[in-house]
Amino acid sequence: MRREGGRSFQRRIRSLASVGLLAWGGLAAVASREAVQEAPPPEHQAGHDHDATSRHRFDDPERWAAIFEDPERDTWQKPELVLDFLGLRPGQVVADLGAGTGYFTVRLARRVGVSGRVYAVDIEPKLIAYLGERAKKEDLPQVVAVLAEPDDPKLPQGTLDLVLVVDTWHHIDDRLRYLERLARVLRPGGRVAVVDFREGELPVGPPPDHKLSREHIVGEFAEAGWHLVAESDALPYQYVLVFVPPS
Repeated sequence: MRREGGRSFQRRIRSLASVGLLAWGGLAAVASREAVQEAPPPEHQAGHDHDATSRHRFDDPERWAAIFEDPERDTWQKPELVLDFLGLRPGQVVADLGAGTGYFTVRLARRVGVSGRVYAVDIEPKLIAYLGERAKKEDLPQVVAVLAEPDDPKLPQGTLDLVLVVDTWHHIDDRLRYLERLARVLRPGGRVAVVDFREGELPVGPPPDHKLSREHIVGEFAEAGWHLVAESDALPYQYVLVFVPPS
């Protein structure tokens, strides 16, 4: 990451993770403060509380899009490298779980083409509306925005080739039960890919005590009967893990 001009973005990404990256379950403590006052600018926000009663409303998706979609994110998120690793093909059906403003959604849509389908899943209605409008503006009819529940992705059963979960898995409560739901939405041969931050202090990502280690996630999936079938360490700050459900 460039040193000049990058520091402010790093601070913004830290705060992004601190308010619940990509708007998934158990979001930040700042949400409860915004119920009574306007939130401070992103670079000054703090906290990564997982109280289920404190859910950030994302009342200004355009504001969050400026953070989530900052081109400098590409330097460490490396989205095209991730999608290359996952080997997506035209015509496949995939889901972006915790889609936010669509950073990965639009890239997935271009990979699967108009013959495929991308379910952009989030629990925030304002973001779902934003995703629907973005799909229209960018002429991506294969994108379907899905308003989910914190404990249910609301995806059609037995249809998906891949569920991609970027910077989101650590926000999901009762993950073992959630894996049962994900297993039901996959077609035979379907996979779940988890991309999340490594342990320790990093220039980007959530505070260390809010991260799940690679070993922790592998252990959770194994406890639910899933199998790790591929992984990549090509990203500077994140692991990429690919699982298949119990046979």
